[in-house]
Amino acid sequence: MATTAPTASLTMGHIALHYATPDDGPLAARLLSLMGLIESQMLPLPSGNFYRFVISPDHVPRGDGIVFLSCLPEPQARLIAAIRTALHIGTEAEHEAVKAYRAMMAQDFEASFHFGFLMPSLETLETLVLTLQELTATDPAFKGRLTIGMNRARPGDPAIDARLNASPVFGSATRYAYGSGGVQVFVETDLVCAGQLGESIVFEFDYVFPDARSHILSVVEL
Repeated sequence: MATTAPTASLTMGHIALHYATPDDGPLAARLLSLMGLIESQMLPLPSGNFYRFVISPDHVPRGDGIVFLSCLPEPQARLIAAIRTALHIGTEAEHEAVKAYRAMMAQDFEASFHFGFLMPSLETLETLVLTLQELTATDPAFKGRLTIGMNRARPGDPAIDARLNASPVFGSATRYAYGSGGVQVFVETDLVCAGQLGESIVFEFDYVFPDARSHILSVVEL
């Protein structure tokens, strides 16, 4: 069968994200920077700043590894508002489908649309979590705007179990990933609007233990 697929490997080009209002732009950009993304451009626009981020300094001049961030276009904002009105979101008459969706997400951060990053070390991931937890506790700008959850690796590897038991982040975690050999952190925020309800996005941060024969990103375990 003929194919038009290129012979060279594909790379991940970019993803375009939005914040809800012009005032949220700088704070959303600050959050992405705290998460480890590198801001390579900022255009101040009347409708809200436009940002270009990259996942590594190596990607600054390139066309891949990019995260664009801009204000939600007005027609899309109107669509989201119409959906919320039609489904009575946030009222006593909220549609049962919305309630079921929220219940699903409360049980599993990665059940719907989310955006994942692979972290270079467990220590880097732990530092990120501690930093974000401190922000939510002490910085009024972030208060109530971040929800953080985490999954430990499935138990069974004594060295990994011991390291996670001693972790300032994962030592108290009670949820487990869909696999072994790695950990996951989920950061849900309404500073970036996405998903079916146009309310928030879940950013996922993963670390895979280097000696694991199989891990959360190579195989799913039921």
